[in-house]
Amino acid sequence: MGEAHFSNLGSVPTGNQQSGVKMTQSVTETVNRQSQFIAGGTMSTNRAITPPRVFVRAMGAYLWDAEGKKYIDYHAGFAPYLFGHGDPEVDEAVVKAIRSGASLIGAGTTPWEAEISELLCDAVPGLEQIQLTNSGSEAVSYALRLARAATGRDVVVLMQGGYNGWADYVSYNLMDPASIVAEHEPGTEYKLRPFTSGIPGVISETVRVVEFNDLEAAERVLSRGDVAAIILEPILQNIGVVKPLPGYLEGLRAICDRTGTMLIFDEVKTGFRHALGGYQAISGVIPDLSTFGKAIANGYPMGVVGGKREIMAFCAHPDPERRVVIAGTYNGHPVNVAAATAVLKRLKSREAEIYERLEKLGSRLETGLREVFSRRNYPATIVRQGSAIAVYFMDHVPTSWRDVAMNHDSDRDVSYRRAMIDAGVFHFPVATKQSSISLAHSEEDIDRTIEITSDVLNRLN
Repeated sequence: MGEAHFSNLGSVPTGNQQSGVKMTQSVTETVNRQSQFIAGGTMSTNRAITPPRVFVRAMGAYLWDAEGKKYIDYHAGFAPYLFGHGDPEVDEAVVKAIRSGASLIGAGTTPWEAEISELLCDAVPGLEQIQLTNSGSEAVSYALRLARAATGRDVVVLMQGGYNGWADYVSYNLMDPASIVAEHEPGTEYKLRPFTSGIPGVISETVRVVEFNDLEAAERVLSRGDVAAIILEPILQNIGVVKPLPGYLEGLRAICDRTGTMLIFDEVKTGFRHALGGYQAISGVIPDLSTFGKAIANGYPMGVVGGKREIMAFCAHPDPERRVVIAGTYNGHPVNVAAATAVLKRLKSREAEIYERLEKLGSRLETGLREVFSRRNYPATIVRQGSAIAVYFMDHVPTSWRDVAMNHDSDRDVSYRRAMIDAGVFHFPVATKQSSISLAHSEEDIDRTIEITSDVLNRLN
């Protein structure tokens, strides 16, 4: 199918567009200035990269830095830009909402809340009712609170290597080093390791961590009868693209049903990127609760928590002592809702066409990368799910963080990513982070990426 047919599916800037922003300071000067006034040097420490770069513009499939250099972007702001940066249709909906006076109302409800809720519940199999938040982290926090209220239990089970935001109850065992995972026995839970300071010690009494794709460990922990919920990305996309083994999600569903545990899918990354109905629509495994994030609004700040009606009913439970409070002046903010509504309506009206296009681009990149790495005789494995792709410097497809930690060459991965950035292709320069294709990428972008990859590999040891 020709490019012109898809030209309005995502925004593609033409020519060698520059940033339009004149920078009077060098990158070093800018970074030094920020470090004086911004704790940690950037407004999210997860965004910090080495060597530092100052970005001033993003449009379509591209980024521009303060020095005017253009990059083909596969980071996509940690994956939400399904239509590409600055999508005209989404931005137009946002501008219309602002100009209509619907920038913030902050009392009662709005007709736009009703519309987005209906669209979401119609699209995603596991959603009967929802609440909106302003981030995936907030959505996860509320989902866990709902699960505790509905079950009367306190314990939450997390996945090693998974990321569910930065709240206290999910800030454990993000990516334990190889020295730690080597000592871990399969079929058992991990020793808790918070990945941030400042968490009260008492919280560790209500958190357990198991390995992804380890049903035996999940069975052992959940069978104790004190677990409110087990939460997981149905594909571990925090560490690239680690897929569930056949029967794993179905097995978790069965264990949860048997033990009275809530199954929560964190679809902040998988939701809407792989299917309109989320990965749950692909797998056929329906969780009790689901969370989604900024991908629903093509990067505008939004989170979604939703699930079965009887669980979501705790939001307005008639007994005040059982009610699960959710509050936020910006929850359901009309501007963000306008963006999300535009995204969902386009996905719904052109679902087959859009996901076929993303699959075509993903397959083109995967095939090209396999050929390039094979010619160079690099020990690399390419894993892809639709428009999400990851390169692992190991000789097999990983099935867990333990597998990655023990076998993946992280140093080579980082060297590869930094060399790609220098050559004009932006992959986030941290080992195992997934790369994401948007509808704004063209076949020429994909082919150019493959050419650059070949050149980079020829220069790397």
